[in-house]
Amino acid sequence: MRTLILLSVVIILASCSNLSPFTKNLYERYDWSNEDLQRIQFYLSDDIILKRQLVGGKQEIINGDVKIIDGKKVEIVKIPKGTPGVFEFMPDQERMAIRFEENSDNFLMFGPNPRYSGRYMLLASEWNRRSGKVHYDGKTYRTEDSSQLATLMIDLKKLGRTEVKSRTARGAKVNK
Repeated sequence: MRTLILLSVVIILASCSNLSPFTKNLYERYDWSNEDLQRIQFYLSDDIILKRQLVGGKQEIINGDVKIIDGKKVEIVKIPKGTPGVFEFMPDQERMAIRFEENSDNFLMFGPNPRYSGRYMLLASEWNRRSGKVHYDGKTYRTEDSSQLATLMIDLKKLGRTEVKSRTARGAKVNK
């Protein structure tokens, strides 16, 4: 009886989450154009935490927090799990820029990772173990360890709801 209840709870919780990883296979199967991608709501699978150490001089922090860590000023930008994002552009077939801030030009790059079934994951200009170097808001940040697995997610059930408007042409005749 307990197993049945536990199984029911797991099924209910799983059905509440309609999000699925955005993968290279999905992208290729549906052959989405840039215009199609602009209509898809993306979400983050995990938190992305960006940090950069501030050096002396005048500092202007707009979207991040400034914290003192070991006597150093550090700017932190956190993009929480589940944050909605929008497609901006694709510089090539393997990368896409996703924006997570309203009224902003800031974006992060994602691309398919063959080691994770082609999931579109956070890209960095270089990885040092599990920390990556990314460019955001015109500045260079280091990612936290947990950010390396951040994946783009989409609501496949919502995408499956298609409204079809149909009509049949009756033909056209020449007037005599």
